[in-house]
Amino acid sequence: MHVSFKMNQSKNIAVLLTTYNRKDKTLACLKSLYEQQLPPGVLLTIHITDDASTDGTPEAVAIQYPSVKLYKGNGSMFWAGGMRHTWQQALATRPTDYLLVNDDTILTSNAISTLIECVEMAKSTSICIGSTIDIETGIQSYGGSRLTSARKWKSIMIEAGDTYMQCDFGNANIMLVPATIVNTIGILSDVFTHSLADYDYTLRAKKAGFKVLIAPGYLGTCKDDHGNNWKSQKVSLKERIQYLKSPKGLAYKEYLWFIKNHFPYSYPSAFLKLWLKTFFPFLWENLKPKPAVQ
Repeated sequence: MHVSFKMNQSKNIAVLLTTYNRKDKTLACLKSLYEQQLPPGVLLTIHITDDASTDGTPEAVAIQYPSVKLYKGNGSMFWAGGMRHTWQQALATRPTDYLLVNDDTILTSNAISTLIECVEMAKSTSICIGSTIDIETGIQSYGGSRLTSARKWKSIMIEAGDTYMQCDFGNANIMLVPATIVNTIGILSDVFTHSLADYDYTLRAKKAGFKVLIAPGYLGTCKDDHGNNWKSQKVSLKERIQYLKSPKGLAYKEYLWFIKNHFPYSYPSAFLKLWLKTFFPFLWENLKPKPAVQ
């Protein structure tokens, strides 16, 4: 691969993943990482926490990719907990950068070189996010977003373009974080069990004076599997309340903590919406518009 830019220094990138019972997807993700066309002077070390998978994921990874650093989870880490554990292990290796990747993401062969180039061109210490597309729908699934309100939790995902762009926060499906930022703000917050940890991290980086960028183009494929963030009216109230409190549901306490710390003006409406989704989900089933991508 021809690299059209010159790096200021060599890079040792720690790639961070967490896995749980997604053997085929995990192996496909790793294949895309090992097929990266890297600029000279770039070294990848892949770190994975497997959260007690029962489908043979860690065994398959150890056989097919023996150079991967594998760590064992306790079976209840979820995404944020598993990624924190991986990150904590990787800290001791003192890399120049950390690359967060979801194990259901397939990276394009130039993904990492594009992320590096994005940061180099920005000429500032920045987080760089890679956008992904859902190949089944042809619609952007994850990436960077901008806030549409100065005070409230309102945002729109930014469509990947031909050049890098600044954003306010983003997903960690593909996210490059320089060690300088980690040394300043740490790793993912232990407040979060599953979701929101990447949003919180990128918002904290912005508050600390760093930039959050979106790399040009789509750097991978990933299915948007979130679906509706409420349970149908047909589901019992007990189950809806369980979903309200579940880490993989509405994550009640963690979500309100996130809103209180980043968007306090949205706290009353966020509190109300959580309970409306739980007691009257038909309001969302009939009225909720589809998310926009700009």
